Amino acid sequence: MSTDPIRLGIVGLGAMGHRILEVALCHPRYAVTHAADLDSATVSRLQAAHPGVLFSTAPAAVLEADVDAVYVATPPATHAGLVVPALEGGKAVFCEKPLAISAADAEAMMSASVGRPTAVNFALSDRRATRHIEQALADGLVGDVLGVEIRLHFPVWPRKFQADATWVAGREQGGFVREVFSHFAYLTDRLLGPLSVVQTRLDHRDGPSEATAYGLMLAGDVPVVLTGSAGAPGPTTYEWILRGSRRSFLLRDWRELFVAEGYEWVPVELAGEEGSEYSRLSLFAELMDGRPSTDLADFAAAERVQHVVESFHGQR
Repeated sequence: MSTDPIRLGIVGLGAMGHRILEVALCHPRYAVTHAADLDSATVSRLQAAHPGVLFSTAPAAVLEADVDAVYVATPPATHAGLVVPALEGGKAVFCEKPLAISAADAEAMMSASVGRPTAVNFALSDRRATRHIEQALADGLVGDVLGVEIRLHFPVWPRKFQADATWVAGREQGGFVREVFSHFAYLTDRLLGPLSVVQTRLDHRDGPSEATAYGLMLAGDVPVVLTGSAGAPGPTTYEWILRGSRRSFLLRDWRELFVAEGYEWVPVELAGEEGSEYSRLSLFAELMDGRPSTDLADFAAAERVQHVVESFHGQR
């Protein structure tokens, strides 16, 4: 393992880019040297707070800098235009999800990634709940997998922490199917195998934001059903349910895990590290050291997820 810090550049300083900046600045494996965002006010504010980082309003200033790795945290339609030149410049790339919104962009990114360390930041990739369910499946404790249910609801979309990211509400590259369902599509792919699409439906009603989403998919011969909605009363809901003949699991709100062997959900006491941006940055550093981990999503998994997600938007 190299003892030199990984020189990291960050492109995009919205909610996730800012989070990665703050985490990486405290991570012993990284030295954040460059960062960029198109918003000059954001750049000025962060430059004052972190004078040791070279900030710019030009993404090229990061892509052309002498850095070892680039974290791309911009809207998904811009990913390929940043990821490909970064990879072609010999840099490793850690990218926000979704990988892209077009098959052509994803293909270009996949081609450029050959021989380079790359990963996509899916929040469930290294969660201890994910590892617990994965082990239960491997040990045969679930029995026959009968189905998966994914339930999402947002009384307001975009969510509060994304309110400044106007693209998140738009049809072109936003919506909760891309922003949230993609995480659970990745989780299902990770635990049960690639998804094939049977039927999808997406309704926008009168506004740009998605109002309802329905999808029927298959992981092998296991049915996977998504029901999602936004803009109606009721609590925000993130639920992923695995139904097994012996044991079922409910993952709620990203980290709360429950198990059922009878008629009731019982909380699961989970041990070990929770999983976070910090731990995924650690896994990415290990990847750059030549030690890949299944707890870090690669571009191939992200491309499979993209295919499923974009099927809701008419791409097959």
